[in-house]
Amino acid sequence: MGDLEIRTAVAGDVPAIVDLLADDPLGAQRESPDDLTPYLTALERLSTDPNQRLVVAVREGRVVGTLQLTIIPGLSRRGAIRSIIEGVRVHAEERGSGLGSRLIEWAIGESREAGCQLVQLTSDKSRTDAHRFYERLGFTASHTGFKLQL
Repeated sequence: MGDLEIRTAVAGDVPAIVDLLADDPLGAQRESPDDLTPYLTALERLSTDPNQRLVVAVREGRVVGTLQLTIIPGLSRRGAIRSIIEGVRVHAEERGSGLGSRLIEWAIGESREAGCQLVQLTSDKSRTDAHRFYERLGFTASHTGFKLQL
């Protein structure tokens, strides 16, 4: 599988990250790889927030995966800190290689280090393969999520 580095994303990674986000039927409808300006602005915002980590998985100098980890302090659950894993993507050529598991395990480890008592994520209802993947890693589909487009 070769050496893999998981590191904080930098501006030079944005084109590859956006390509990963756009490389599926859902992402193709909502991402715009031809205009990186909003993505670069978002990366700047993320980089200044200590509770946000946008990371890339790099193999042989090539971005092959990404995810965002958000740490959320809260009052519920006796003041528990939780994390949210978002925007998990693995390059098509790497799917089935164990890279996705390594990314999620990295995020869980970082969550533990941050004192989190809960790791949560959402996955579109249509992504049944992803649901099986998360369940295999120990996640349970315990809630129904809601979104409101603004």
